[in-house]
Amino acid sequence: MSSITCPYCFARLARERIGFRCAGSSGRGPGCAPRLDERLAAYTGSAASASLPPYFDPPPAVRRLGRGTPRRATCPECGQDTARRVCPECHNPLPGAYCETPGKIVALVGAKNSGKSTYIAVLLHELSHRIGAELGTALVACDDRTIERYKRDFHRPLFGDRRLLPATASAVTTPRDPLVYLLTRTRRRRLRQQDMSLTLVLFDTAGEDLRSRDVTDLHLRYLAAADAIIFLVDPLELKSGGGDPDGEPINVIARVTELLHVGRDLPHGRRLPVPAAVALTKIDALPLDGALQRNRTATAALDLNDREAVHEQVRALLYDWQAGELDRYLSHEYAEYGLFGVSALGGVPREGAVGTGGIRPYRVEDPLLWLLHQFGMLDGAR
Repeated sequence: MSSITCPYCFARLARERIGFRCAGSSGRGPGCAPRLDERLAAYTGSAASASLPPYFDPPPAVRRLGRGTPRRATCPECGQDTARRVCPECHNPLPGAYCETPGKIVALVGAKNSGKSTYIAVLLHELSHRIGAELGTALVACDDRTIERYKRDFHRPLFGDRRLLPATASAVTTPRDPLVYLLTRTRRRRLRQQDMSLTLVLFDTAGEDLRSRDVTDLHLRYLAAADAIIFLVDPLELKSGGGDPDGEPINVIARVTELLHVGRDLPHGRRLPVPAAVALTKIDALPLDGALQRNRTATAALDLNDREAVHEQVRALLYDWQAGELDRYLSHEYAEYGLFGVSALGGVPREGAVGTGGIRPYRVEDPLLWLLHQFGMLDGAR
């Protein structure tokens, strides 16, 4: 692997450019004192959390040889050894496992009222518990900002207070960090095992941000760097076929698809090599039968028969709702796409709170499992 993408600023980095941060002083020995890191402060928009031991570039010999960055380096100021690797562009920390394994960035996009915030909260909770145990994966937040934001904005209100999450504020008025997680899994083969990682970079994008050119430009590098996309779609928007044209699922997906073409300098007429998962949310509110009525079989492999049955059932629903253009558009624009049905809550909420049955997620993991299969991290079985 000759380069990686920073999961914060999305700069493409040659491995020999990855920098380091001094480990600092524990108070009982040598080490550099904290100082303002102006690049990090510029990224976060605040100097409050940017007072840290200094950043330094990798040793010149490493840059000349171009053989990748070492795991450790010596601070040129204090002589202390450090293993804290840092993006040279934005000065955010880079997890060691992410530097050493080929991470994949998954972008999550949805229009207004598609249930993005609730889906993020429940998906991460399931990956840390039920699904993580089932697949043998570990999900770790990549920084303290992610830990704090998930607890404050997602887990505490939904799982603690049982309150529904509010609509996402525009990034124009409320700048916010992405949630950045590292999902690692060991895939065992006959005579060897392979450690693989997936970087989940989740922006809770407000619906109006997807039609604001200024904010969309800020998301361009995020989308251009994505190795896969999860689109969330409110089925009621599809069934009604009305409302705000900017918020219609087909228009939101088309806008993002255009950004993907621009970011990759790929002309229209050529399918994007980015797997796209399109998930109908809140399917508990729909009368369902067939594959979508059944729970997924708990296994450490992707059930390919179930995957195909769900895809075809959702596809049939789109055509029943006179929304077949969405399926046709995806088939023209993406080399690989999958259709899904999910429910984060598993029941209808009441007066701004979780329903009396509690939170009962239904198939929220399906899009991610399909992407893990696309990336070679999860076997398929029939």
